[in-house]
Order: sequence, then C-alpha cells, then structure tokens
Amino acid sequence: MANKTHNTEEKILEAAKTVFHRKGFEGARMQEIADEAGINKALLHYYFRTKENLFDAVFKAAFREIFTKLFMTIDADVPLEKKLKNLISEYIGFFQKNSYIPGFILTEMNQNPEKIISVFKSAPVSPSMVFERMKEFMYDEKLEKTDVRELFINILALCIFPVVARPMLQNIFDFSDEQYDQFIEKRKKTIPQLIMNTIRKK
Repeated sequence: MANKTHNTEEKILEAAKTVFHRKGFEGARMQEIADEAGINKALLHYYFRTKENLFDAVFKAAFREIFTKLFMTIDADVPLEKKLKNLISEYIGFFQKNSYIPGFILTEMNQNPEKIISVFKSAPVSPSMVFERMKEFMYDEKLEKTDVRELFINILALCIFPVVARPMLQNIFDFSDEQYDQFIEKRKKTIPQLIMNTIRKK
C-alpha cells in the first residue's frame, strides 16, 4: 500500500511539473494535472488538496535537486573553468526545465517571502554551503579577491534572465524557437568565459 501511495504521488508530481512548465502556476488547472497523471480529480485532491500545496511540493523538490547538483558540481575535482562550465550548464538547464519557477519566486518574494526562505532552508544542501565551497576553490586557485555573493548573483542573473525573458527576446531579435535554443546553448559556453575574465588575476 505504501509503495502504491508513493507511486501515485510521484506520478502526480511529474504531471504537475509538466503542466506548470506548460502553463505556469496561474494558468495551470487541477483538472489538467489530473488528466496528465491519468487519475481523477478527486484522487488528486485527496493527495494534495489544493494547487498551492501541489506547487509547494514540486517547488521544494526542484530546489532540493538543484542545490544538491550545484554542490556536487562545485565539489568535483576538476579545473575551475570546467567547474564553472558544468555549474552554469546545470543552472541554465534547471531553469529551462522549470521555466515557471523564476516568475513564481519574484511574485512570492514580494507577497510571501517566508515561503521562499523556508524552501531554501529545507534544501539538503543550503546556499551557505554552496557559497563556502565556492570561497574555498577560489582561494585554492589564487584568484582575484572577489565577493562570492557578488559572483553568485552575477551567475544567477546571467543564467536566469534569458530564460525568463524568452518571449520578449524572441520578439526583439526575431528568433525562432530553434534559434533561441541555439542561442541559449551558446551562452552555456560564453558565460563561463565571461566570469573567468572577471576573476582571473590581472
């Protein structure tokens, strides 16, 4: 019975991720999530009761995954430039797969910041652990003295903005979907070079 419950919850969460990615939080409907999961709406409500509860579960699972991956990437025994390439590729890939998350964070940070803070605190690898590991490898590499918080914010902004602003940028630059995907893939290579240029000792 426990396995069946777990499998049903996993099926619902996967369906919810698909629908949230397609419609965003506001556009998603519980009936659509139930249809995607292949269950009836009553069963969906039995497990999660509200769309907000379901989104919280999806949101927390996504952040547990990304912070764990980021820490493992930073902790890997590879040269710094390779480390940055892997880190940025993971980060951009995460927001490509979860494009509904940045907009939700911005809304909640204004309306309900405690919710976002609780997500960060619940992650198995905290942001502070990521920052401390970044400090260590920057010291080991004898790099230009840099505020790790500023470095992390720069990486965050460079990775997130093109994903969040995709409709606007596609319109401005007349990119097709394929051209935009190619543009994002190129940024996975150019952003690490840009960051390295700012932290290498002159």
